[in-house]
Amino acid sequence: MPCKILKKDVQDIIASNIVQQTWFWAKIKDRQGFSPIAFEYQATDDLFFPASFGGKNIQDDILVLIRYINDTHCFAYVPYGPEGEPDFENQGVFLEELSEVLREYLPPNCILIRYDLPWENQWANEEDFFNDQGDWIGPPSFKSQEFRVNFNTHNWNLMKSPSDNLPSNTIFLDLEQSKESLLQKMKPKTRYNIRLSEKKGVRVKSYGMEKLDEWYKLYRETAFRNNFILHPKENFRTFLEKQQNDREDVDIRLLMADYEGEYLAAMFLTLSNKRGTYLYGASSGSKRNLMATYAVQWEGIRLAHRAGCEEYDMFGAAPNSNPGHPLFGLYRFKRGFGGDLYHRMGCWDYPLDKEQYMAFRAQEVKNQGYHIN
Repeated sequence: MPCKILKKDVQDIIASNIVQQTWFWAKIKDRQGFSPIAFEYQATDDLFFPASFGGKNIQDDILVLIRYINDTHCFAYVPYGPEGEPDFENQGVFLEELSEVLREYLPPNCILIRYDLPWENQWANEEDFFNDQGDWIGPPSFKSQEFRVNFNTHNWNLMKSPSDNLPSNTIFLDLEQSKESLLQKMKPKTRYNIRLSEKKGVRVKSYGMEKLDEWYKLYRETAFRNNFILHPKENFRTFLEKQQNDREDVDIRLLMADYEGEYLAAMFLTLSNKRGTYLYGASSGSKRNLMATYAVQWEGIRLAHRAGCEEYDMFGAAPNSNPGHPLFGLYRFKRGFGGDLYHRMGCWDYPLDKEQYMAFRAQEVKNQGYHIN
């Protein structure tokens, strides 16, 4: 068989740059109503690379989260996984094979497997999908995407999800350079704002549970101001509680910037293997001229650099410079730090029960505010 899997203890999952594929994330999601399962998969290399002959094995771990949508049915969600990326011609072939071997390990009432793929979008480097300004305009229609991804599969069963859960567009900074070089590659205004915040007396420190209320006050203000989904305070308490465990595969920091005792900006930073990730951010509407958001972001980058990380994930931005995009403000802010835009494949579904899946999908389309991540 070209692909086989072995169930393993979740705490034995191997270290990963992707925080959503770690034991730490499994514990967080367990507290939020998911049931985590870990597997080691082995696949012959011809599943990944069409020019190969299956003479070598590729193996990796994969974290799967099970969640019930009602009393009788559940789904399986793979956050930013699998990590190993096949050539684009074989992506559907690999996902189909993996899904079929996963099927027997999932609950019998599981109606779908949803892969939140971290792989680079297949259309991200094709000239036809860029405008005259050099901006990526996004992938083609769902139907066109599904035709290409399912090509050479047996079942033609992979479907593009109605929406993506985790960010499908982000900006990566290369940390394998000096801090001076990182500063030089920033936009002049960003570099100026970092230095201005320091000159004005903004200070950034790392905190724990003692600042949860202060964090949530900023976070709630930011959510209301920008009209995005407000996660409950308990979610963030779970992050900080788990960090107090002596045995962790991920380091998480709550960074807060203050000026004369007033907290103006904050962020959750994760350090996982060789990647730092800016997971959540918040800011006050007060004293914005002090540029505290720049100070806290730069401190996050410096901490990741000091920890030996090779890359820094800005975790979410608009796909291009269109000022009409709801995430354009984040795009402009994050682009200022340098780095490269990266477009992921997003969420793809492998239905296990077609009838129940179509009902679930229709409900998702109706309620676009629903997220399963």
